[in-house]
Amino acid sequence: MKMIKSVVLGSAAGLIAMTGAQAADLPVKAKAVEYVRICSLYGAGFFYIPGTDTCIKLGGFLRVEAGLNTNSVYSGQFSGVGAAHNRLTNYYTARSREILEIDTRTATEYGVVRTFFQGGFNWTTGGYAGNSTNAAGTPAGTLYSASVGPAGGVINPTDGGTSGGSFGLYHALIQFAGFTMGKTISAFDAPWVNYPANNFDGLVGGGGTVTGVNQFTYTAQFGNGVSGALSAQDTVAYTQAGVLNLTGATAAGMLGGAYGVNNTAGTRAPDLIATLKVDQAWGLFQASLAAHNNTPGYYAGAETSGHPDSNWGFAVQGALQIKNIPTGVGDTLNVQAVYTDGATRYNIQNLAPNAFSMFGGTNVAGAYQSIAFANAPDAIYTGTSAANGTNLENVRTWGFRGGFNHNWDPYWSSGLYGAYAGVRYGNLGKTTICANVAALLTLVGTCNPDFNIAQAGIITRWTPVKNLTFSGDFTWTRLDQRYSGTVVNPALLAAVAKPAASYELRDQDSFNFLLRAQRNW
Repeated sequence: MKMIKSVVLGSAAGLIAMTGAQAADLPVKAKAVEYVRICSLYGAGFFYIPGTDTCIKLGGFLRVEAGLNTNSVYSGQFSGVGAAHNRLTNYYTARSREILEIDTRTATEYGVVRTFFQGGFNWTTGGYAGNSTNAAGTPAGTLYSASVGPAGGVINPTDGGTSGGSFGLYHALIQFAGFTMGKTISAFDAPWVNYPANNFDGLVGGGGTVTGVNQFTYTAQFGNGVSGALSAQDTVAYTQAGVLNLTGATAAGMLGGAYGVNNTAGTRAPDLIATLKVDQAWGLFQASLAAHNNTPGYYAGAETSGHPDSNWGFAVQGALQIKNIPTGVGDTLNVQAVYTDGATRYNIQNLAPNAFSMFGGTNVAGAYQSIAFANAPDAIYTGTSAANGTNLENVRTWGFRGGFNHNWDPYWSSGLYGAYAGVRYGNLGKTTICANVAALLTLVGTCNPDFNIAQAGIITRWTPVKNLTFSGDFTWTRLDQRYSGTVVNPALLAAVAKPAASYELRDQDSFNFLLRAQRNW
């Protein structure tokens, strides 16, 4: 018995010793897991990036849409096969788009450092064009135009873009101590950009760099909602409407909406912009001024041909928003007006056309169809050498646009909107263009290259649940051109399948309907 007791006690002591040794090998306390923390400094949706003092917010949207009676979901039938109104014209165009937004902010001794990115993947139905290698009387063919997005680049061209789609970089910027550096909406633009009450992208009557423009901008806050900004922004992608040498005009080009050869030289200076803004509870007022450099290339192919002198154009714009008007809670009225001299894209913005070639019917005996063609560059000149060349003559424009937004209830809202713009040439432009129209197109009638654009539309939106909206947007556009009589197309316009024939000069209309479903997140 004594032996058994000794064995039991010895075994117990051994177990206790082993247990103690194992316990000594384990950590005293497990390291705490660092969970994501909410960042309330900059509004809802921000959280701290683990291990840093930087707050981040992720967002974006997915959009599915179809444009009816258009060859582009965001514009009208203003040129090409869309405005040809024949069997090459798309009755509808479809697009799917996914947008991603990344917003980061860090508090520093100099204030908040912010970065913002917005980019998206797009797939858009392509269009068709007549086979330009075919002549009248030979078998016809069509060419498919690969799907593109606002960036214009096809991700996977090996399959013609049919499954590649495109990527668009809309905003990529740094904000620090009042400075904005990178790609974003121009300081010149009104806060609603191209959308006073609409989804339609092609309104004239004001600046609108929706997908962002490279810039270096300083904004000063004066208090009580008053601020001012000075900006230098890249001119290449968005604000060059063209510097045309009218001596290079061709019959096909003029009928297609090109009055000459675009001969813009390399960059010389950015656009310079100054704005003053008052943003308070009643609404907003903004005044904008832009200076735009126009520099042409050489008169002919060689440097020795000489060149016209550069000049500066300008644009001035005023914008007004009135909030919570008596028609209902949350209703708004947005209006703006603009005048340009050698800076056309600050009126006819880059998503609106500055070249038109629109076909329609006719009742004129002997005419095949009717046509309206027009062009709105920044400036024009003529000549093939310094000996016979002219300097630049700026094109002047004016315009306005506006929209009224009304909320019927928490689920339904509607908007009414409209726009108008006028384009005016100087004496050199009118004289030369009319001489070209007479010589190249055998004009019988009156000649005046000036024109107006009128637009009106209505949109209704339904939001059955938060952040999910269905909308229908109807837009009418009228090209009011100043030519009258008839012109002769001397050769087949193969890309739009229009024959050599007589055409009546007549104003033309575009009617478009945009259907959209969008889920924000």
